[in-house]
Amino acid sequence: MLRSDGPKSVVSKAIHRWSRSIPPEAGTIKLGFLVKTTDASEVDWSVPHPAVVNPIRVDGKTVVAWIMSPPGESSGGHQNIFRFINFLEEAGHTVRVYLYSAHTPYSVALVKEMVKNSPSYPDVKASFEDYTDEGVAADVTAIFATGWETAYPSFRDRSPARRFYFVQDFEPYFYAVGSDTVLAENTYHFGFEAITAGGFLAHKLSTEYGMKASSFDFGANRELYSVTNTERRKEVFFYARPVTARRGFELGILALEHFARARPDYIINLAGWDVSAYDIPFDYVNLKDLKIDELNEVYNRCATGLVISLTNMSLLPLELLSAGVIPVVNEGPNNRLVSDNPFLAYSAASPHALANKMIEIVDRQDLPEYAVAASESVRGSDWETSGRAFVEIFESSLRG
Repeated sequence: MLRSDGPKSVVSKAIHRWSRSIPPEAGTIKLGFLVKTTDASEVDWSVPHPAVVNPIRVDGKTVVAWIMSPPGESSGGHQNIFRFINFLEEAGHTVRVYLYSAHTPYSVALVKEMVKNSPSYPDVKASFEDYTDEGVAADVTAIFATGWETAYPSFRDRSPARRFYFVQDFEPYFYAVGSDTVLAENTYHFGFEAITAGGFLAHKLSTEYGMKASSFDFGANRELYSVTNTERRKEVFFYARPVTARRGFELGILALEHFARARPDYIINLAGWDVSAYDIPFDYVNLKDLKIDELNEVYNRCATGLVISLTNMSLLPLELLSAGVIPVVNEGPNNRLVSDNPFLAYSAASPHALANKMIEIVDRQDLPEYAVAASESVRGSDWETSGRAFVEIFESSLRG
């Protein structure tokens, strides 16, 4: 997990289990969060940040700092961050990446090398350095917080730079109700301007927290995902990540058990994690954590794909559509407000309902033609369009 998803995922999933395993002797259990405890303790968001009260105006190209947890090779959230860093650089802005971690040691040089050499990351010119108590460089005029834990050092930074928040999910939902929930939710009161992945988050942050929030649409990379198989397909796909609660792994397994009984002639592919340790009550192919250049071949074997997302919508549904796979997605504003593509098969989040929707898709007589039409439906949903929207939002805000 450290190699694929980065230190943030490791710490988030391990810290509380680890603390509970320590014998309850006085003074042995330390407070632990994704954010450094000093940063969490010292931020008083009831007093507005000077950079929020008196935002600087910038007309022209600028130096932009992105504060982030150290990325992993398969970390989709980080890959998307670097996609938009690339868009800023293409628009003429200079980017500096500042790495922030409360617990896990990392190497700036190794992170830079991984980003440079991984096919999952775009080629960027950005510099990489540790985020220290010195804060960002003096020439920085815009700071992006990314995950909630990075909003704290961004708030504490003494720079007069404009504060932005690149929000890809509603992170308080990542935790059982408790201190982590509150610390994550508090960041939406910091006064930063949010630029969000999809309309659901912009709507939620603006209506419930009073944030200034704009959004860009999701995209699909048609160079990576396209229809190569126009015959009838006899396999299905499930994005199976038991270590990521918001992806509804258990709910998906219950649904697929019904599907497997009803359509035993279909091969069920599970991808996203090695699930060999789990007791799964049907035959399946364990594809584990596929590389990005392996996905299109798998997608083109599948008629439908089950993608459960209980917070913000996953990036996978549009990728699947691009490859001619009809995604079954759980019903809810968190998904509906992100995409209204008519080929997304929305379903109630019930095992029977999800399975029945999959059965309905695989039983379509016109499925090969329907798959091609689905792929064509996302032809205009490319990341370049999203990137232009993002840069326009950013530059318009800087100009005031």
